[in-house]
Amino acid sequence: MSGDTRPATLADSVRTLRRRFEQAGIGDAMLDARLLVAEASGLEPTGIILHGDRETDDAVAARIEELARRRLAGEPVGRILGRRDFWGMTFHLSPETLEPRPDTETLVEAALAHVDRQGLREAPLVLADLGTGTGAIAVALLSELPLARAVATDLAGGALETARENAGRLGVGQRFHAVATDFGAALSGGFDLIVSNPPYIGLAEREQLSREVREHDPDLALFAVAEGLDAYRAITADLPRLLRPEGAVFLEIGWRQGEAVTKLLEHAGLKEVQVRQDLGGRDRVVAAQCVAK
Repeated sequence: MSGDTRPATLADSVRTLRRRFEQAGIGDAMLDARLLVAEASGLEPTGIILHGDRETDDAVAARIEELARRRLAGEPVGRILGRRDFWGMTFHLSPETLEPRPDTETLVEAALAHVDRQGLREAPLVLADLGTGTGAIAVALLSELPLARAVATDLAGGALETARENAGRLGVGQRFHAVATDFGAALSGGFDLIVSNPPYIGLAEREQLSREVREHDPDLALFAVAEGLDAYRAITADLPRLLRPEGAVFLEIGWRQGEAVTKLLEHAGLKEVQVRQDLGGRDRVVAAQCVAK
C-alpha cells in the first residue's frame, strides 16, 4: 500500500493550521494561519500565495508549531507578531499598548472629513491625541495632513516609547511630540483637533470580553470606572481650555455610550455634537465643535 510521501509545503502547512484553528473555534482561521506560516517562514503574507509550493523544512515546521500553540492558547495574532496594521501602515505593539483595530479608523475618517469641510488639509494644524497608545490615530492623521503637528499623551511610559518609534519609522517623527500625562491634564491648549480612543469599558464588563482582549490587552488602556465614563469626564472637562475657537473633538466610544458622552460634551459647552457609526452600524465616534470665542 503506497501513500503520499511528498514533503509538506507551505500551502499544506496553511491548510493544516486553518483546520486546527477552525476546530478550536477561532475566527478568521485562514487569515491567522496564513499570517503565522508567513512569519515562521520569513515571508510576507502575500509570499505564501506566491511560494506556496516551497517545502516546509524542520526548522520552519517547529516554528509554525510554536506559533500555533500560542494562538490556540488564546494569544491574538497581533501580539504574537508584535505588530498590527492600521490605516495602511504597520504599527509595532508593546505590552502597554492596545492593538489598533479597524473600527478606530472611523475616528480618523471623521476627523479628516471635518478637515476637508473646512478646507484645511494643507493647513499647519495642531492636534492632540489623548491616550495615544501605539500612536496609530495621530500617525494616521499626520500621514494625511502634511503640515500638521501632533502632541500625543499617555500615562504609560512604554506606550509613549512605542508611539515615538512608530512615528519615526513611519516618517512623521519630527511632527510627533510625546508627552507623559493623564489625557490633557498637562497640556496648555491651542489645539485645532483633539482625538482620543480612551478606556471606555466598565470593570463589570470584564468577563464579557473575548479571551484575547481580556488576557492580552493592558487593563490601563481598556477599563474605566463609572460605567466606562470617567475618562470622558476628564477629557470633556478640559476641552474648553484645550481647543481653539472652532476647534473640534472626536472621541471613540463604546456602542452604548453615545447619549452619555453627548451629554458630557454639551455640558462642557460644545456644539454640533454628532454620533457617527462604524461599518457594522454601531455608534463608534462622538464629534463636537468648540464655540467661537
